[in-house]
Amino acid sequence: MADDSDGEYMENYSDDDLNDHRVHNGPDRDASRLGGRQLAQSHGSNAARKPRDRKKSNRTRAAWEEGKFTWDVPEDEEGNVSLSAFLEAEKRRRLLRDTTPLQRGIIRHLVLVLDMSTAMLEKDLLPNRFRLMIGYAVEFVREYYEQNPISQMGIVMMRQGLAKRISEMSGNPAVLVDRLRELEKDKEPDGDPSLQNALEMCRGELFHAPSHGTREVLIIYGALLSSDPGDIHDTINSLISDRIRVSMVGLAAQVAICAELCSRTNGGNDSCYSVAKDEPHFRELFLAKTTPPATLQAEQSSASLLMMGFPSRTKAEAHFEPKQTKNPAELELRREAAQKDAISLCACHHKPCREGYLCTRCSTKVCRLPAECPACGLTLILSTHLARSYHHLFPLRNWVTVSWSEAHSSSACFSCLTPFPTVPKSREKGRTKDKESEKEKNEGQAATVKTNTDQTKDLAKISESGRYACVVCSNHFCIDCDVFAHEVVHNCPGCQSDTRAAAKAQAHLDAAEVTGDGVTHANGAMIVD
Repeated sequence: MADDSDGEYMENYSDDDLNDHRVHNGPDRDASRLGGRQLAQSHGSNAARKPRDRKKSNRTRAAWEEGKFTWDVPEDEEGNVSLSAFLEAEKRRRLLRDTTPLQRGIIRHLVLVLDMSTAMLEKDLLPNRFRLMIGYAVEFVREYYEQNPISQMGIVMMRQGLAKRISEMSGNPAVLVDRLRELEKDKEPDGDPSLQNALEMCRGELFHAPSHGTREVLIIYGALLSSDPGDIHDTINSLISDRIRVSMVGLAAQVAICAELCSRTNGGNDSCYSVAKDEPHFRELFLAKTTPPATLQAEQSSASLLMMGFPSRTKAEAHFEPKQTKNPAELELRREAAQKDAISLCACHHKPCREGYLCTRCSTKVCRLPAECPACGLTLILSTHLARSYHHLFPLRNWVTVSWSEAHSSSACFSCLTPFPTVPKSREKGRTKDKESEKEKNEGQAATVKTNTDQTKDLAKISESGRYACVVCSNHFCIDCDVFAHEVVHNCPGCQSDTRAAAKAQAHLDAAEVTGDGVTHANGAMIVD
């Protein structure tokens, strides 16, 4: 049955059209073309052949089954197909995002809602929607706490028309990952989902969230219906009054009530609801929610101070009773042995541990940070946690492409020292003529904040020289360092390693420049007055 449909599909196209738009790899290119002609002819003449003969024949895969089309794969200057350029363009596309500094909530309280209905057993996303969702959820939990170390998260599932809590609000990613692994082993998707029951449970989870933090709900939805016990519009009104934002990632198709839910709870912003096209797109939409949302104008309140404690790591104190001895060295050895074996209970989990952190207010011991003191309620964090959350407020600017006329100033990547491609002789001759025009163009890119669509498309282009320049320090980097700087460290290696006084002063002026919207841009660095 499948062979007949494949043959009919190929028969509608001529051999020239079919083979001209197919990308082949290896020496079998000519053989595949010949096999395509033989299949088309055999299908027209031997339509009534036996099934066993059909199995023995070696047919060529249809155009939609293998390879890419020529209009999807970029070409280099000589007209050859370049897959490396395609991958580099994909990296640049994922990197480019709005770098305008906005007020964001760095203390987040998020509830992850997972769809466990029968719709998650579909295999349009391999191996199926449920397995893929659990795998990406584990990755999302780890990335969420990496980007938001002082935030909390809970997990809720929708199954058989009910909502069930998988994990309470916690700041420990290991606990959430264990709950997801247990869910994958013990439960299977069944029944219909209920958005209203899940949203009501999320309201209860976020009811005690402090006002200085965000209240968010992220729903992974694979069904096209919702089995609700009441009017979901009443629940939406309650979410709006409680200042709870809802974002959704659909796996099937866009649903009207889901679009209305996300739009109304986000102040009319329709970008909070997206539908995944394939596995990479699903992962991209999922991990994009690790960035905290911008604070709405109506939610802004007067500035207030939040009390936090910054404890240091300590060891459990040993109860040592010195015996009668005249040897000081032996006494010290006994004291060290007792200190090494000393353990005490933590107040957060009531488990014995040797090391921990003492609350700066009441000296209660907790085993890990960030945490909230079980005795006095003080928020306990490390200074590194606070510093890692600041890159959302001061994002690193997008780096610009470097043309061949400016590529002669660098021969290797400033960060990893990877050699750059050499400047072609044809471009070297015209370098003097184009130097002034290209310099003015780069200066204009460095001084202008790219917000409109045309400028964003210009940045999305890959660099012809394989170089990307920071608009502050003007150092050249490779595409891999570009990805690493913007997605991992969120700082420019050139700006951080510049020790010259003049460069420091200039970098400080550039970092503190005010954009056209009157917003201070710090290029990934935290400015302390």
